[in-house]
Amino acid sequence: MPADGRGIAARSGGRLRAWAELLRVSALLTVPGDALAGAAATGERPTRSTGLAMGASLCLYAAGMVLNDWADRNHDAACRPHRPIPSGRIRPGTALAASAGLTAAGLALARHAGREAARAATVLAATAWSYDLGLKRTKAGPAVMAAARCLDLLLGAAATSRSGTRAALGPAAALGAHTFAVTMVSRHETLGGSVTAPLAALGTTAAVGIVTSRRRGLGRRRSRSPGGPARAGLAAGYAATAAGPLIRAALDPSPALTQRAVGGGIRAMIPLQAALTARDRSVAAAAAIIALAPAARRLSRRVSPT
Repeated sequence: MPADGRGIAARSGGRLRAWAELLRVSALLTVPGDALAGAAATGERPTRSTGLAMGASLCLYAAGMVLNDWADRNHDAACRPHRPIPSGRIRPGTALAASAGLTAAGLALARHAGREAARAATVLAATAWSYDLGLKRTKAGPAVMAAARCLDLLLGAAATSRSGTRAALGPAAALGAHTFAVTMVSRHETLGGSVTAPLAALGTTAAVGIVTSRRRGLGRRRSRSPGGPARAGLAAGYAATAAGPLIRAALDPSPALTQRAVGGGIRAMIPLQAALTARDRSVAAAAAIIALAPAARRLSRRVSPT
């Protein structure tokens, strides 16, 4: 290849790497399970509208990740200068435009999934933008982030069944509790130093794992397949994925181990979503979710989910 060709290829690869970091591609794999867990909670099988909700969730999550880095660009310039925006690999204006475009695309997909899904997506988008543009640095930040994950699961339920959101409140609360705990730990990933946050997250992980492993009552339209072993195994996998890094961060609250604990908490959402889905007798959907875990683990070694 000519020298100029190698240079073009290198620049192209560099841009792809920068966008992969900005979009948190490894963390994106934790998103589809929200819609499937929400659909499972309604007792209905996933539909075309569920798929549209999944696409909307991916767009809105990616928009939030990009907007987060845009809002943090000055802070990152001092603490994490290697990030795509402060390092100059992606311009701030380009990042903000991408976030706006992804938000618009997510809302458009949700509109095609139905009126209730559109409402849920609108509230989700407003929550994400409010978090990134100000609430993140307040005491309400972790609760707002937890609410965003709850809304994402409810979006899948609303797209699948008009009356399904009430049945999805329990699974949404479990996912929200886990998200709250991980977000509390993430507040210390730059400077480290917190033993309390990882220990509190461990307690939350244990509680969510126990609740998720228990059998849920059958609804009118649910399958008769109990899925008990799958449910228990997935709940145990969730606890193991989250607990190990949290224990190490509690023993040594350095920034590096705290960041690994946050990454482990993000990856643990996949087995948690799968366990919640199996709990609602949707074993096939749970298998589809957990199949994303190996790819998320491999990608996280190349691109940090935090």
